[in-house]
Amino acid sequence: MLIGAHVSTAGGLRNAVQHGVETGSNAIQIFHQSPRMWRPTAYSEDDFAEFREAFDASRMKSVTIHAIYLINCASKERDVRRKSVTSLKHALRVGDGIRADGVVLHAGARKGEPHAASVKRAGKAIAEALADSESCPLLLENTAGTQGPLGRSFEELADLVEAAGASKRLGSCLDSCHLLAAGYEIRSPNALGEVIKEFDAKVGLNLLRCTHVNDSKVGLGANRDLHATLGKGELGERGLSVFLSEPAFDELPMLLETGREGHAPAAEDVDLAKRLRKRGLAARRRRRSRARRKKSS
Repeated sequence: MLIGAHVSTAGGLRNAVQHGVETGSNAIQIFHQSPRMWRPTAYSEDDFAEFREAFDASRMKSVTIHAIYLINCASKERDVRRKSVTSLKHALRVGDGIRADGVVLHAGARKGEPHAASVKRAGKAIAEALADSESCPLLLENTAGTQGPLGRSFEELADLVEAAGASKRLGSCLDSCHLLAAGYEIRSPNALGEVIKEFDAKVGLNLLRCTHVNDSKVGLGANRDLHATLGKGELGERGLSVFLSEPAFDELPMLLETGREGHAPAAEDVDLAKRLRKRGLAARRRRRSRARRKKSS
C-alpha cells in the first residue's frame, strides 16, 4: 500500500517531490494550479521533465493531481462551465506531463437544478476535457451526501461515468470521511467489506484507483463534508485502521488531505497512518485466527 500526503508545489513543481520525502510519503497528491484562482499555472516541458527526474529518484511510487474546488462541470452557467472545462483540461495536461496516476475531480453541484440534467452537463464537460488530453485518467470522487454535489452515492458515481462516455480513462476515488458522512458504515471489517461489495456491483472495483484517508467531524449519515484530524473524529483510530488495512485497497495510493489543527499533513500524520495500517492488519490476522479456531473446534 502507498500511504502519503497532499503536498504543496510552492517554489516549483519539482519541489512537491521533496515535500513528499519530508513527510515520509510513498505517494503524493498535488494541486495543478492555485485552488483559489481560475488562472492556470504555466508549466513548461522543462518543469515536467524536472519533476519526473526528481520523482524517479525518490521513494515515491505514485503522484495524483486534485482538480481545484472551483470547478463545477454541472453548472448551468456557461461561463462557469467553460472555466471548469478549461481548468480540468489543464489538470489532465499536467497529469500527462508528470505521468500522474490520475486527476481527482469533484464533478460538480446541481445548485438547485434537476439531477438528470446536471449529470448530463457534467458528463459532457468531462468527456470534452478527456478528448483534449492524452492518457491521464480522471477519477471521480464520492461526496459527503450534501444536497447538490454530485457523487453522493455509488449510483450517482455510476451515472456520471456513463454520462461521460464510460471512457477507459475514467475511474474513481473513495474518501473515507465522505463515505461515513454519506451514510456508508465503514468502521468495522464486515461493514467496510459490504460497502466494497456494493461499490463493485454499482461502479466496479476495477475503476477504483486511489483513496483519500480523512477522519470526519460528523457522524454516520450527517451529510456534511467536515474533515477532522486523523484519529480525532468519528472514524477514530479504530475506524481508520480498518479502512487503511482493507485488502481491496492494498495496491492503491492512500492519501491524507488534512493534518493536525487543519494544516496540511506532516510527517507525524503520515507516520500515524502507517501505524494504523499495521494495527489494522494485526487485528485482521487475529480475527482470521479466531475464526479458524472456532471452525476447527
